[in-house]
Amino acid sequence: MGAVLGLCVGIGALLVFLAVTGNRPVRVANESYMSNLVKSAGLPNVTSRSVYSTMAIAALVTGSLALIITSIPIVAVMAAIGATFVPIFSLHRRAKARSKALRTSWPDAVDSLASSVRAGMSLPEAVADLAKNGPASLRHAFVHFSNYYRSTGSFGQALNALQKRLGDPVADRVISALRIAHEVGGTDLGQVLRTLSALLRTDAITRGDIEARQSWTISAARMSIAAPWLTLAMLCTRPDAVAAFRTGLGAVVLVGAAVISLVAYRIMLRIGSLPTESRVVLEVREVSA
Repeated sequence: MGAVLGLCVGIGALLVFLAVTGNRPVRVANESYMSNLVKSAGLPNVTSRSVYSTMAIAALVTGSLALIITSIPIVAVMAAIGATFVPIFSLHRRAKARSKALRTSWPDAVDSLASSVRAGMSLPEAVADLAKNGPASLRHAFVHFSNYYRSTGSFGQALNALQKRLGDPVADRVISALRIAHEVGGTDLGQVLRTLSALLRTDAITRGDIEARQSWTISAARMSIAAPWLTLAMLCTRPDAVAAFRTGLGAVVLVGAAVISLVAYRIMLRIGSLPTESRVVLEVREVSA
């Protein structure tokens, strides 16, 4: 009786394991925040260590300059802390611009794929052809795809490498559709690609319109944050103001103002932010004969 019970438990555990590890939509493996940010910014040759080094150098240089100019230690510390995040802000800005460029380029790329397939090219050949005839912002990535596909002969692995290189939610959707289309096949591939292009173009236009309307909110937030600190910089040219801010009460006022400014800025950005797409990848495994 015990052996039968153990066998049943083992079979049940095996079935659960197979159900969990089978083909299904899975999320991209968790990476560090800095690695994801660098990848989203389109800088594959930049490492997290170099970003952290840049942050440390920026903090040291800015803090030293602030101390020399104002002679107020607390201002120097706050300037150093603010400069530490400048590389991160730059990466965020670059990632946002790159995401926008990719979002507007993908409909044209899918249109080119549909035309190539209609002209009689196979799907792998059509995707590789984007290295020459695709949108300029995507050609570099498809050059790597073409080289990888020619060296391995595996369309699925080449798509995985392309997806890893692009690191973009819209690219995930397109590559997943291409992977499914290659696996399933059929005569409606051109129609599927044209439908996908129309959906991507509509999404890009809608999101661009919303971003244009909310840009004034972000600009107002930045101006409202920058104005008091520009006034502080002007006050630091007066000896009596420098003497006041050197005291303990002056340091408390500066720190409190910095905290309030940061919290208010983050709240305003949070209110005006658009929802970001999560990277969900449909993973289709190749089965060797």
